[in-house]
Order: sequence, then C-alpha cells, then structure tokens
Amino acid sequence: MKALVYDGPGRRSWRDVPDPVIEQATDAIVRVDAVTICGTDLHILKGDVPEVEPGRILGHEAVGTVTAVGPAVQTLSVGDRVLVSCISACGACRYCRQGHFGQCLGGGGWILGHLIDGTQAEQVRVPFADNSTHKVPAGVSDEQMIVLADILPTSYEVGVLAGGVRPGDVVAIVGAGPIGLAAILTARLYSPSHIVVIDVADARLDAARKFGADTVVNSTHQSPRAVIDDLTGGLGADVAMEAVGLPGTFEEAVELVRPGGHVANIGVHGAPATLHLEKIWIKNLTITTGLVDTHSTPTLIGLVSNHQLDTAPMITHRFSMDEFDTAYRVFGDAAESGALKVLLTAST
Repeated sequence: MKALVYDGPGRRSWRDVPDPVIEQATDAIVRVDAVTICGTDLHILKGDVPEVEPGRILGHEAVGTVTAVGPAVQTLSVGDRVLVSCISACGACRYCRQGHFGQCLGGGGWILGHLIDGTQAEQVRVPFADNSTHKVPAGVSDEQMIVLADILPTSYEVGVLAGGVRPGDVVAIVGAGPIGLAAILTARLYSPSHIVVIDVADARLDAARKFGADTVVNSTHQSPRAVIDDLTGGLGADVAMEAVGLPGTFEEAVELVRPGGHVANIGVHGAPATLHLEKIWIKNLTITTGLVDTHSTPTLIGLVSNHQLDTAPMITHRFSMDEFDTAYRVFGDAAESGALKVLLTAST
C-alpha cells in the first residue's frame, strides 16, 4: 500500500510500505476512505515531537471501512463504516477506567502517527478497536465526521470543558486555526456573552466570524487586551484559550484573562514559554493543559448527527491521497491558502 512517511525533520514521502496486519486480538484493519492533516503533524515535521522516529507513517484522524478484525473484537464487523479516533484506549487501566483515555497505561493514548504507524495511508491497523473507533451514523458524511477524530473533541475537552466556560462568560480564543474555530463552535454550546478571537491572518479571522465569533482582533494592528478591556470594564476575559502552540500566544492568553479567570492551553508546544509568576501569582488564575481524552466524542457525534453542530465548513480544500505533498503545502501555508482543514480521499 501507499503511505505518507516521516523521514526526519522537514522530510516526508508518499511511498510503498507493507500492508498492516492484525497483531493483537483486539486489532482491526481499516481501509482509509478519508483522512486529514493536523497541526500536530506540522509540529512533528518541524522536529517538535522527538518521540516520532523516521519511518513512521503519520496521521491520527480518519474515516474508513473495517476490512478485518481480530478474534477479540466484539462490536465491529467487516464492512462497518467507522471514525478512527486520534486516541486509542485499552479500556482496562486506571486512567481508562476514569475516562482519561489520553493517558492510557495499557498501550493506548496518542499512539497513531506518533508511536505506531498512523492513518495517512491506504490502510491502518487500529489497536483496541472496540474502544478506539466509533460507528458513523447514517446520513453523516465523511467531511462532517473527520473533524470528530481530533479537533472537535480536543477543543471541547481541553478548551471549553477544562476552561469551565459558563453562560455569560467573555471568552478569548488566541488563534483562529482549526482548533480555534472548533473552540468557537463548542464554546457556543454554553451561551457565553461574547467570544473574542485573536489572530494575525485576516482570512482566518473572517472564518472565525462565520463560525460564530462576536469580535475578531488582528493583533498586528490592534491590542487584544484593549478590546477585551472595553468589553469587560477593564477586568479581562473569564476564560482565555491558547490554540496555537507558540510561547508568545500562551503568554498573550495569560495576559488577557481576569483575576480569578481560567487559561486553557490547547496548543501543542515545541518550545518553552515563560510563565510570569512574578506578575500573576496574585491573580488567582487557573491554568490548565491537556491531551484530549475523546470521552466526549459520542456526545459530539450525536450533536452533528442531529444537526446541532455543523462541522462540514471546516473542510476548505479537497485532494486525493496521491496529492499528499500538495495537501501538506497548502495546509502548511494556511495564511496564504486560506486552508482550514484539508480532506484527502482514497484514490480511484
């Protein structure tokens, strides 16, 4: 089969690799019908995730069709259409029993495209298949479903739920990429009074408006803190979410939140960020970080299936799998291309 292989920092190739096979009784093999690229994949290619070794097939999001199951798989059958979650879960360890699947001690967690071969391929082996896939409801398209593999549950769990968004809150979201846009969609479920989105790319800020932001701020031309002060009488945001993964954007999120507020870091960081405790120790802030657990995925699937969340507009560019190199260039230069999420489908 063909797959997108990480060849070391800055290098990738779409090439022939061996087909995956059942290795454990709880495995399934899934034919990948649709796959996307995540900002985390860009971090890997920059060398920000040293655990990823050269030769690894990238990717941790897919929608596909089950082609084989191990003898211990109980809930899946050949031919089932499934979402492959970015998080795999053994289901038996301490963390899985608490619903913290991202911290799985039994061989799961974020492993696809990280510690084992991932989804940017014609086929993928999915460990712990009963716990690590979700059947696609009738009437839900690949385009609607693909963002439920990672960015929607990530933004919802690590941003909205961890950040404690409540009705009437002023929410600041630093970063209007796919994670930031998903944070807008899911924050709106809790009726905040105002969502302010900060970015440096006007095209992404335009997208933020369409996804439900009340105010957008291009921080190269305008002070985000001044805008939020005008909205809050100088207090600051109730919740600030960092959705980029850069030191400067984390520090900005901390600056935007009010005393007693919450900073929810969603972004993947590849470099140290300064925590100015000399300034914030007195402000009673809560700062959270996190890897998505995907415990919310069934809830989010239900919201999409019942037309309460519209995720299809996240997909802005479409390619076939033999165009992976072009798709990576387009996604990696989102400020110029306007790409939010790219969708790659099986070549015919």
